[in-house]
Amino acid sequence: MVRKPVMPSISNGGYLQGNAHGHLDSMGSKEALKQEKIVLKKKITLLRGISIITGTIIGAGIFISPKGVLQNTGTVGMSLVVWSVCGLLSLFGALSYAELGTCIKKSGGHYTYILEVFGPLPAFVRVWVELLIIRPAATAVISLAFGRYILEPFFIQCEIPELAIKLITAVGITLVMILNSMSVSWSARIQIFLTFFKLTAILIIIVPGVMQLIKGETQNFKDAFSGNDASIMRLPLAFYYGMYAYAGWFYLNFVTEEVENPEKNVPLAICISMIIVTVGYVLTNVAYFSTISAKELLLSNAVAVTFAERLLGKFSLAVPVFVALSCFGSMNGGVFAVSRLFYVASREGHLPEILSMIHVHKYTPLPAVIVLHPLTMIMLFVGDLNSLLNFLSFVRWFFIGLAVAGLIYLRYKRPDMHRPFKVPLFIPALFSFTCLFMVALSLYSDPLSTGIGFGITLTGVPAYYFFIVWDKKPKWFQRISETLMLWSQWGNSEEQK
Repeated sequence: MVRKPVMPSISNGGYLQGNAHGHLDSMGSKEALKQEKIVLKKKITLLRGISIITGTIIGAGIFISPKGVLQNTGTVGMSLVVWSVCGLLSLFGALSYAELGTCIKKSGGHYTYILEVFGPLPAFVRVWVELLIIRPAATAVISLAFGRYILEPFFIQCEIPELAIKLITAVGITLVMILNSMSVSWSARIQIFLTFFKLTAILIIIVPGVMQLIKGETQNFKDAFSGNDASIMRLPLAFYYGMYAYAGWFYLNFVTEEVENPEKNVPLAICISMIIVTVGYVLTNVAYFSTISAKELLLSNAVAVTFAERLLGKFSLAVPVFVALSCFGSMNGGVFAVSRLFYVASREGHLPEILSMIHVHKYTPLPAVIVLHPLTMIMLFVGDLNSLLNFLSFVRWFFIGLAVAGLIYLRYKRPDMHRPFKVPLFIPALFSFTCLFMVALSLYSDPLSTGIGFGITLTGVPAYYFFIVWDKKPKWFQRISETLMLWSQWGNSEEQK
């Protein structure tokens, strides 16, 4: 039986610890006992929920490199079909998560649903890989895009030094961590502001593209399904690129406990966001092809910039800034959501107890945010980011498919469970089958990368038995854990003085 830890916090005058039921143990003044239970506040409205999902999904991919889909489909027509199908599949996944989020009203997303249905071991493995590699690597990748494009206007005539990119990237990562440590409200407000910029950037591409089509610039759409026919074995890679661009629809489920009226706002926010993103993505790709041929698109490292240089003249200099702001929004939304995953996993006893702390004044999961900073910096300056993401992309979709399959299991195992929002059964069935089918095909088409990713994931099994199941740990290990806990409490206490 896994021990469920108390949720510590700090107050002036002593240390205060509260468990999930609000029972308090005071090591300071008696007044601390009267203090209300420290919990994450419900500050995410419908608009903020939409901004979290939309602002996290729309990152660098749609502006920089949609060529991954074209490379693996071979034709303009097939690439647009893949973008549309990926949007529909993402909507199916999002609808399935809307049901899970309204019947299991806990934060944590994939982790919580897998824990609820399949038990602690697979849930721990999921959060283990997310903490050590997936989230730091994914944050570092999107942050590097931010660093490169924020510097682009200053290095028009020459290459941007790699060190300069990494240094400005490190500053951006630090700003995101500070923002998410200081205030839930400000983090959400800035996310709304950045989402507005993202949608503006997409409109800047779509509107001129539609005007080009009205003028009759349709030559790139002639014989749209003929050309370089890609092997069917490359289609899973095309779907990986497409689904990666849509990734982020699940992030609101990471913060369910902070959503106002989740039974209504979670499904609404998910549906509205997915319609906006899918329509925007498909129209953006159509706009690209109104001006850029398939061959030119494959040669471009930054499709949006190439498009802007063709049609927007001097205004094209603003596009890198919009892309950088888009990346910053994805960084902010990702850290905001995933820090709650680590907080919930700690509360369940699957991560160090220190990560379940909440700041008593700011009501933010401060340690769960801070732990991402050094891990992301290590990935930024040391890790082979693209290889790590290639290794572990299948892991993400395997566990998402598993979580959605859990919805089907719950329908039969717990038919009387309260479900304020319910989707037709074929939706989760089709989505989970697609995820597991992509994983199976990737084992065949890229066995080396998938095998390495599978091996990295399996390290979570011995880690689970060492850190969670094994009670008689060495005394030195227990001393280190206790020291870290006390050091964090002391640090937070000093901050409040």
